[in-house]
Amino acid sequence: MRATWILIVVLVVVALGTLWRSGSLVPVTATGPANGPVGTSGAVDVEKARERGAAVAGKAAEIVSGVEETVADAATSSKIKAKMALDDSVRALQIDVTTQGSTVILSGQARSTAEHDRAVQLARETDGVSHVVDHIYVK
Repeated sequence: MRATWILIVVLVVVALGTLWRSGSLVPVTATGPANGPVGTSGAVDVEKARERGAAVAGKAAEIVSGVEETVADAATSSKIKAKMALDDSVRALQIDVTTQGSTVILSGQARSTAEHDRAVQLARETDGVSHVVDHIYVK
C-alpha cells in the first residue's frame, strides 16, 4: 500500500513538472495570465533538480506514512466502538476510545464493574491491540 502511494505522488510530481516545462501551466498575475512560460536564463543544474525531486518524494512518503498510521488508528478505534455498541452490557456513548499504534486508551464512565470489565475485554480482543490503558471509572 505504501509503495502505491509513493508511486502516485511521484507520478503527480513528474506530471506537474512536465506540464510546467511545456508551458501548459502558466502563472497567473494580478493583471491576468502571463504571455508565455516564465523561466530562468542559463543552464539547468540537472543534478540539483534530481536532488530536489528526491527530497520532495521523500517528504511525500513521510506524509503518506503518517496518513496510513492515522487511518489504521481510526479503524482500530472504530472496531472497538462498534463492538461496544453491539454489546448490550456496555454503554458505548459513555466510553471514549483512542488508539495510538497498537495501544488503546479507554476513558469515560461505566455503570458497574461488569460493564467496565466487558469494555476492557472487548478492546483487548480486537485484532492489532497489544496494550489497553484503562481510564474508565465506575460510577
